[in-house]
Formats: sequence, C-alpha cells, structure tokens
Amino acid sequence: MSKEPKLKTVKRRSMGQEALNRLLRNRTAMFGLAILLLVIILCTLAGVICPEGDNAQDPTKTFVSPGAEFLFGTDNLGRSLLARVLYGGRVSILIAFVSTIISAILGIILGTVAAYYGGVVDDVIMRIMDVFSAIPNLLLAIALAAILGSGVFNCMLAVGVAAVPHFARVVRAPILAVMNEQYIEVARSIDAKDRRIMFIHVLPNVLSPIIVQATTNLAQAILMAASLSFLGLGVQAPNAEWGALLSSSRQYMRNYPYLTYIPGIAIASVVLSMNLFGDGVRDALDPRLKY
Repeated sequence: MSKEPKLKTVKRRSMGQEALNRLLRNRTAMFGLAILLLVIILCTLAGVICPEGDNAQDPTKTFVSPGAEFLFGTDNLGRSLLARVLYGGRVSILIAFVSTIISAILGIILGTVAAYYGGVVDDVIMRIMDVFSAIPNLLLAIALAAILGSGVFNCMLAVGVAAVPHFARVVRAPILAVMNEQYIEVARSIDAKDRRIMFIHVLPNVLSPIIVQATTNLAQAILMAASLSFLGLGVQAPNAEWGALLSSSRQYMRNYPYLTYIPGIAIASVVLSMNLFGDGVRDALDPRLKY
C-alpha cells in the first residue's frame, strides 16, 4: 500500500509578527534605532564616562579646543563639553519621552470619549482641540511655559499639552470606524460598562496609529524642549540640556564655534534617528504594505 504524502502545515504569523518582521527588514529604520540606542546608552553611562560630573569647573582650562585631553573641548567656565552634552542628553531625552506619555494619555482619553459618545460631547471636545490645533505647537508650548514657569517638569508639561490635539485626532478617527462592529454591539448587549468597552474592547484595536504618532512625536518633543530652553523658558543654568547649551554658548559662536556645533549635532542626530525609526514603524504597521 502506498502511503499518502503528508501535507505540510504552513505556520501563519500574526499581524504583530508580520509588522515586526517588516520593521526589522527596514534598514533605514534599524539605522535610526541604532543611533538612538547608542545615544541613550552613552547618556545613561554619563556618570561612568565623565565621573567628574557636568558642573566641574577648572578656571585654568577655559575654551580648550576639542582634542586628546578634552574630547569635545571645554566652555567658558572650564567645564568638559562632553560631560555637559551627555548629562544634558539625559534631560532632553527624558523630557521627550515623558512629554510624549503625557500627550498620549490625555489625547487618548479625549479622543476615545469624543468618538464613543459622539453628539454634543464630540462637538465640544473636538472644537476645543480645533482651537489648540490652530496655534502652532511651539507657540502653544511657549505660552504654556511662560504661564507655568521654567523648570524640567514645567517643560515636560508644556511640551506634552501642546501635542494633545494631534493624539486626540489620531485616536478619534479609527475609533469612529470600529464603533459599529459586531463585538461592540455584543459588549453593549451584555450591559458592559462604557469605560470597559472604550478601553478594553475599542482602544486595543486602534493601537497602530497611536504607536506611529508617539514615535514621530518624540522628535518634535526634542526640538520643542530645546527651543524652550534656548529661549530661557525650559531648563535653566547651571543644569545641562541641549537647548540650554546652545543658548549659553551663542555669545561665543564666532570665536569658539564648537560650543554650538557639538550640541547642535547631538540634537540633529537624535531627531534624525527618531524620524527614521518613526517612518519605519509607520510603514511596518501600514496594512497596505502587507503584500
């Protein structure tokens, strides 16, 4: 008796696995992620690389050009610019991530409530978002920082609140598309609470645009935080932050340009890496690119 050939079973990957596979194959996104991780690791190890700290002064070694003794040179107070950049990177990246979390939480709540209840609730929330959206993000952040005052936490809050309308709109649109799905009707038929339906049944199905918006918002948050510090509304001296480093060194730009070039390159490299990785995440989560 001849044996029947066994059929090979094809193991299907989930949508998340397919998205991760597309992301890993995206060389540009992986390059951006590698730069970002490298900067984060260096800033995290700032205490090991520069154990003297970011405010250690040596009046005898002011304006030392980059070289073997001081890799990035020193500033007007004899402080190592390498230490200032690494310690300042901690603050800048922390502001970017915390402000993005703040804007994501507030935007998700407002967008979900507006889409779920609709009617007057939707009109009121979205018209308020329209008012804030009419103001450029940086101007809104400047106004909020001027009201709240300077400081790391106030800078996080100002940058975070300025991006809330974008998250609210990103969340509202896909939720409106799934509100008439059968599983929502089933959840309502068994008297599930609105809060459970919104955040357990509806929200997990619209995570893709939220993730994409969060990754792209990180780069904007870095720039906005640096801009606030540059204008004197963010992190204040002697604390190190990339925007504050640019602000304190602009008067020495003509004679000692490295004091502005190096923090500027740090900002540009992190923003570029975040944008490259954000674009890769967007492409990986786009269902139209499945085939």
